Amino acid sequence: MRPTLATAALIASLFLAPPVAAQDADSGMTLPRMGEIVMALDENAQFTGSGFQFTIDDIPVLIVADARANRMRAMVPIRAADGLTAEELQRVMQANFDSALDARYAIANGRLWGTYIHPLRELQRDQLISGIAQTVNVAKTYGTLYSSGAGQFGAGDSGDLQAELLERLLEQGEDI
Repeated sequence: MRPTLATAALIASLFLAPPVAAQDADSGMTLPRMGEIVMALDENAQFTGSGFQFTIDDIPVLIVADARANRMRAMVPIRAADGLTAEELQRVMQANFDSALDARYAIANGRLWGTYIHPLRELQRDQLISGIAQTVNVAKTYGTLYSSGAGQFGAGDSGDLQAELLERLLEQGEDI
C-alpha cells in the first residue's frame, strides 16, 4: 500500500527549511509559476506553503521548494525501506547509474523514494515536467525495469539485465 500525500508531506517537513516568500517573476522559476505548471498537470493539486501535493497516474507526488537555498525536490513514496534485500538495493543503485536518469531512488525516514532535485531558479517548465514524469516512472517501474522512461545511459548494467529478461521470455514463449 502506498503512503498518502499527507504522510509524504509530514516526512518531507522533517528535513525541510520553513517556507519562504516566492521569488520575483524575472529571477527564474517561482512557486507561483510552478503552481501554474502543476495545476495544468493535476487540477486538484494542493499548495502546501512550500510546495505542492498532487497525483499523476494514481501516484502521489510531493514537491517542496526553498527559494533561499535555490532548490526544489519532487518526491514519490515507493515503499518501506525495511525489508529491502541486498539485491534490491544493488538494483536501485544500478538504476541510479543508467536508467533512472534525472530521477533517483533514495532512502529517507525509513522509506524508499523516487526523487528529482534541481536548482529552483534555473528550472525550466519542460525540465520540471520531465522530472515529475521521470520520478513517477521510477516508482511505477520499481521491481521491474527500474526506469525513468527517458532513455538509458548505455554504459551501465540495466540494458543487459533488461535484455536477459527479454531473452528469457522469448525462450519461454518459443513453444507457443
